[in-house]
Amino acid sequence: MATDVHTRVVDLRRAFHRHPEPGWREFKTTARVVSELESLGVDEIVVGRDALATEERMAVPSEAELEPWLDRARDAGVREDVLEKTAGGYTGAIAVLEQGEGPTVGLRVDLDAISMTESSAEDHRPAAEAFRSEHEGYMHACGHDAHVAMALGTIQAVKASDFSGTFKVFFQPAEEISGGGKAMAESGYLDDVDYLFAPHIGLDHPTGEIVAGIEKPLAMAHLTATFEGASAHAGKAPNEGGNTMQAAATAIQNAYAIPRHSEGMTRVNVGYIEGGTASNVIAEELTIEAEVRGETTGLMEYMRTELERVLYAAAEMHDCDVTPRVISESPRADSDPALRELVSAVARRTQGVDQVIGTAEFGVSEDVTYLMERVQADGGLASYVLIGTDHPTNHHTPTFDIDETSLEIGVTVLAEAIQECARQLP
Repeated sequence: MATDVHTRVVDLRRAFHRHPEPGWREFKTTARVVSELESLGVDEIVVGRDALATEERMAVPSEAELEPWLDRARDAGVREDVLEKTAGGYTGAIAVLEQGEGPTVGLRVDLDAISMTESSAEDHRPAAEAFRSEHEGYMHACGHDAHVAMALGTIQAVKASDFSGTFKVFFQPAEEISGGGKAMAESGYLDDVDYLFAPHIGLDHPTGEIVAGIEKPLAMAHLTATFEGASAHAGKAPNEGGNTMQAAATAIQNAYAIPRHSEGMTRVNVGYIEGGTASNVIAEELTIEAEVRGETTGLMEYMRTELERVLYAAAEMHDCDVTPRVISESPRADSDPALRELVSAVARRTQGVDQVIGTAEFGVSEDVTYLMERVQADGGLASYVLIGTDHPTNHHTPTFDIDETSLEIGVTVLAEAIQECARQLP
């Protein structure tokens, strides 16, 4: 990759890092992506509602949660035409580059940040070099800033290459809350994609290491459950209440007692609880947030069904009602061997790559699986590629950072793999 492209990708990564936005609120991020795509001269840019199947959006925040981020973007001078298309939480974009006859190759990256306060310590490089998050309480702690920058660099590299075919890049919102994958997968723009790549940086793989395609991502579902009972005086007449605190406590305890399954890995966790008013009042309403995961989509559905059974039983035991709601979910989809082999061959001849791993178990969840599943259902191939980077602390920590030399490696591997799809694969 040319030096000027490398410098540009680093600068972009730092610009996105300074302005993190959470899922469905990536207004400024989307606008910056659109401006960069215009300067690159792609053939089509699809923004907001046009890039999404509206009815398939999941985990969409309330208007009260969306509006402050829209106002923040407007106050920062973000272009009004993009804000108009993304208002209401319709963030994200799709770029289309037409370069003659050939296959349609896709690249998917994610836009959103995490609810976490970034470190201001002097030894944290973003703080020391003045690209720390300017949105207090939010940061790019998983590398999505790097993913977007690499995608823009890849477009520039592919556009300047001898690639023959159509190249589509999916800038997907709301990955951290598993909300945007299905909406983008069902937008219609995946329907003709023959090959799909999705990169992720790091994940305990060091700079110079490439995993050509992961397998066994866990299928996942996020749920909330609201218990409704009846308040009463906890000292005088506790028997008159329908105690949601007891119902929730019973449900949480029994959730962890759901039997593991002989067919593969299963997980359950209750991570948040809110409700009640005072120590002397029987809690009338309470909400929990939980998740289930499974090694296969079927195992995830088993865990979800069992968790819902536990919730209903606990509510009945304590004379309460309960309303479970699936907020978001994602299936399992594995990388295809043919694309793994192609990426492996490209990576082995890429400067800066010193180790190539054909495949590795992912062990966590990602809603890119909706896009992978969509392409594979139509006979196409997909691969989720890991671009190694040295990170001083783990993902989702206040001091997360990356080795920016890995950006050049990522762009080179992705751009070359995209070109090889047109050269080698039918």
